[in-house]
Amino acid sequence: MKLTDAEWTLFEVLWSGKRFALKEITKALSPTLGWNRNTVYTYLIRMEAKGMVAVDRDSPKPYRAVITREECAREERQSLLNKVYGGAAGDLIAAFLKESSIDKKEADRLRKMLDEMEV
Repeated sequence: MKLTDAEWTLFEVLWSGKRFALKEITKALSPTLGWNRNTVYTYLIRMEAKGMVAVDRDSPKPYRAVITREECAREERQSLLNKVYGGAAGDLIAAFLKESSIDKKEADRLRKMLDEMEV
């Protein structure tokens, strides 16, 4: 499920715990997004309709994430890989390595990961 930047920011709050009250979410988002209670509520209801957020209306802390951070991160990685690199993971990795520096320890870790992969 592809998230908008605003949804990603909201999920960062939801992923930080188990369940939240609307007030808690609004307070957490206020410094970064400046959203008021109504805006947060609107987003949560829309995300519930998409199956991304569960709402237990009988609970004092009714809001929780249904999808995990890893599921969303996987979708983002796959989208980037397909859109920019035509699905070629090697090209993506090469581009990252050309544009950033890594130390010997990180290089060794990457080599080990590649050696352990079944290719």
